[in-house]
Amino acid sequence: MSKKESFFGDIRKHLMTGVSYMIPFVVAGGILIAIGFAMGGIYVYDTPGFAADIFAWGKVAMNLMVPAMAAYIAYSIADRPGIAVGFVAGMLANDQGSGFLGGIVGGLLAGYIVKALEQIKVPDVIKSLKPVLFLPLLGTFFVCMAMTYVLGGPVAWLNTSMIDMLNNLSETGGIILGLIQGAMSGFDMGGPVNKAAYTFALAAADANNWKPMAGIFIASMSPPLGVALALALFKNKWTKVEREGLGGCIVGGLCMITEFAIPYAAADPIHVLPAIIAGSSVGAALSYAFDLSITAPHGGLLVILLANKPVAFLIILGIAVLVTTGLLYVLKPKVTESEEKTLSL
Repeated sequence: MSKKESFFGDIRKHLMTGVSYMIPFVVAGGILIAIGFAMGGIYVYDTPGFAADIFAWGKVAMNLMVPAMAAYIAYSIADRPGIAVGFVAGMLANDQGSGFLGGIVGGLLAGYIVKALEQIKVPDVIKSLKPVLFLPLLGTFFVCMAMTYVLGGPVAWLNTSMIDMLNNLSETGGIILGLIQGAMSGFDMGGPVNKAAYTFALAAADANNWKPMAGIFIASMSPPLGVALALALFKNKWTKVEREGLGGCIVGGLCMITEFAIPYAAADPIHVLPAIIAGSSVGAALSYAFDLSITAPHGGLLVILLANKPVAFLIILGIAVLVTTGLLYVLKPKVTESEEKTLSL
């Protein structure tokens, strides 16, 4: 095996380790959010009460998924000294709005920075301070420098540029707008590109144009549902731990909680992300083509009756799901024995 192949194999192992520790946060948080919506409606967070508390608890868990992933990517690279630095990198990714892709970058940076710092020799008299003082302090400093001054600026620029692009496209044609809006929604599932697409839909809704929101609904629901169908049909392409997320993906898709698809995209972005992006893109484009609208900012199937054409909405959602599932079958390789062991730790 060449050094290049070995390096990318190591990267994949680190990503899978981070994902295995992230999954419980996604499952617990996503299901609590879904229960909150079911009990209190799509505006549950506006009305104090038990349903709002359940929703808030779910949000807390979901907000920890990127830091947990980044921390354990760093742990996979640099062992225990990397955990704290990785958590900080993941929190910065959350604050910057760079989503799970920012968490992946931050976790890898944290791990390799700490691993490099570990090679520095220190006098024996202060050697015991190295893992509890020098490595977390210097590692956090350097990873924060990189995340803030290298990654932070492009994230802010990207968000603004994407919103401007969508506003310009809104004057050209619905299908093209849908293709791009859907692709953006599926690209980073909560990151700056996704947020730009959703912000555009919210702005259009404020102007009483709910068509972009229908596109966002389908583009956001199809990733976890497409993954769920692939988990059920193509078991040899997923590890045992990944297959255990089938129920969560179904719940997430039906309730418009796209984040249930993130662990699968984070573990294998090269093969999974194109399938998710294609399904979301096709779904949103068809939504515009069939003139769909839905007068709600969130809620998935809980608010399906607010769609102007509920049956057409479900059919187009099904097509988007099948596109994602079909491409996962074509693109995703079978799981190897070593990968199975990595995610079962």
